[in-house]
Amino acid sequence: MKIFDCIAAVARPLHDVGDEFMSDGTTAAVGLRAGFSPGRGFYCRGRFGVLGEAPVPVVQAVQGFLGPDLVTTGWLAGRDVMAAEDAAACYAEALREWGHAHIPADVDVEHFNHLAQRLIDAADAASLPLFAGWRAQPCPADDPVGAAMQRVHVLREHRGACHLAAVRAYGLTAQAAMVVNLGVEQAAHYGWREPQPVAADLIPRWQRAEQLTDELQAPLYTALTDRQRTEFARLVDALTASPTR
Repeated sequence: MKIFDCIAAVARPLHDVGDEFMSDGTTAAVGLRAGFSPGRGFYCRGRFGVLGEAPVPVVQAVQGFLGPDLVTTGWLAGRDVMAAEDAAACYAEALREWGHAHIPADVDVEHFNHLAQRLIDAADAASLPLFAGWRAQPCPADDPVGAAMQRVHVLREHRGACHLAAVRAYGLTAQAAMVVNLGVEQAAHYGWREPQPVAADLIPRWQRAEQLTDELQAPLYTALTDRQRTEFARLVDALTASPTR
């Protein structure tokens, strides 16, 4: 499989399974057990905790696509519960727990982990701090299923960071990109206050940003052979095809 064919095959499944994890009630329950109140505290403090005790504007700048009010409320709400580093570790535990509940038992997670780690190791993390933070997060060697889900998240953060850079390169705001991609209602759900439909001439910019995102990810996939890329795409398809969804 050629590089861009592989990227096209895996981008949506990796994104969508990450979305499912983030919005799942069982994920929220992990946060509640850890002492977080209902709301976005565990999500913000956990996902962005790899940045350390950063000020709110820094967190907002790094993650980009969520509305400022959502990030501010969530990040500050979680600050009194646990340190950022501990929250990130707790979030990683939630990822692994979710993986055990949702990754089909017949998936060759050992092979997925081998190929996914080659991609992760091949990435140049310059200008991608959220990805870099998650790449540095310890991943247990004795839990291949949980590690597979954690690596899914790391790869998802890589594409998200590349997409934010691409969107800005084409002169789009993150809010406009969210509206083009998901619509006004979903943009509001993700914290943007009273988002409005975007001008039609911005849509081609977003499409070019999507293409640039693929191009920014391409160097990772040179780490795999054509055959390995085919295997990786097949494994991603199998891993994200949980019968519980």
